[in-house]
Amino acid sequence: MEERHVIFGKYEMGRFLGKGTFAKVYYGKHLVTGESVAIKVISKDQVKKEGMMKQIQREISVMRLVRHPNIVELKEVMATKTKIFFIMEYVRGGELFAKVAKGRLKEEAARKYFQQLISAIDYCHSRGVFHRDLKPENLLLDENENLKISDFGLSALPEQLWQDGLLHTQCGTPAYVAPEVLRKKGYDGSKADIWSCGVILYVLLAGCLPFQDENVMKMYRKVFKAEYQFQPWFSTDAKRLISRLLVADPERRITIPAIMRNHWFLKGFSRPMAFSIQEPSTDNTEQDQDLDSCSVVKPKVSSPKFFNAFEFISSMSSGFDLSSLFETKRKSGSIFTSKFSASAIMEKIEGVAKGLDFKVARVKDFRVRLQGPCEGRKGKLAVTAEVFEVAPEVAVVEFSKSAGDTLEYSKFCEEDVRPALKDIVWTWQGDNACNTDNNNSHLEDCELQNL
Repeated sequence: MEERHVIFGKYEMGRFLGKGTFAKVYYGKHLVTGESVAIKVISKDQVKKEGMMKQIQREISVMRLVRHPNIVELKEVMATKTKIFFIMEYVRGGELFAKVAKGRLKEEAARKYFQQLISAIDYCHSRGVFHRDLKPENLLLDENENLKISDFGLSALPEQLWQDGLLHTQCGTPAYVAPEVLRKKGYDGSKADIWSCGVILYVLLAGCLPFQDENVMKMYRKVFKAEYQFQPWFSTDAKRLISRLLVADPERRITIPAIMRNHWFLKGFSRPMAFSIQEPSTDNTEQDQDLDSCSVVKPKVSSPKFFNAFEFISSMSSGFDLSSLFETKRKSGSIFTSKFSASAIMEKIEGVAKGLDFKVARVKDFRVRLQGPCEGRKGKLAVTAEVFEVAPEVAVVEFSKSAGDTLEYSKFCEEDVRPALKDIVWTWQGDNACNTDNNNSHLEDCELQNL
């Protein structure tokens, strides 16, 4: 009989699916909903030994940023003292590579996958994320034959840019890597991703690589010159697009907006809605327990989740609570403390939101989701507000963006929320004594007074 384990009282972990350098992946199932998931298990000791913890943190940050129908969804991250668990969307159809390995695809099928790839990469780039390892092995297919980008382990964020505004880390798979990356000079991550998309489109249509040679250096020379041959069955429009994608000079390479205006690309294209995906849970209250002793304690609905001062300060310090890995930094203006009751705070937030014509939906007694009335640059702005109890007379309120544009969210926090809530706010994070990076004394004093 196949051995199964229950982790965190939430997921049943089943059969082994695959193995990576630092991780093993298992099939899992949510105990309550029955939803199938993939559970990626990473050894903390191994990644620390190899100096890869920052890469794991970055992968978490990236996957929290890029929630899109054509990207594998990170649902939750939890941890014990020895392991990190990525709870991810289970994609049943396997790798696109397996389909291509059987032979070239028909043009209609190749176009569909390329459209979905470009839509997802466009979204990634709009969030400041560059994948840097795009290839058919990292493109999965769901049960409906829709493409899902996976493996953001080599991806980059804006903070990795040098002073010249470029990336400098040489990474990726040689046959798919842009020439400017191979030259070991600075490169634009978005333009390098577009080159890789061009190689992928060629592979889908041809069933083979555009640049291949048994001698790696000869293959590199072909890449540097963008030296390749079209297969005779390529359509004229497909050849025109590929010839603009596989351009050795990144400054002359086609951009994503131009790709999306291309005649061949536009056939049957409909832009997916990236903003209807529900916000994944980030509740990792069990993360520092041993795996064998993990259990979930259901919160009482009559009071907000309780954080003692030590837990709150630690979670703000980016070194204790795994939820701090989801963002490179917690932004000022998104967290405040209040001496008002949780119920009064919730009523005030809901009143302010309704005054701004936001839709309001209570998720839990002390957690609410707000959705803006207007379509923004990346759809309607969606915000989650949650109240935590720090001490009997102190609450912490945290706002987080669920969907929409980051600039619109920042404007919402600074111009709408802060002035409207001033009568219930004690201090905002980053203001005066509330700066948790520099001064946690007011929270420590609070806790001491209530001992």
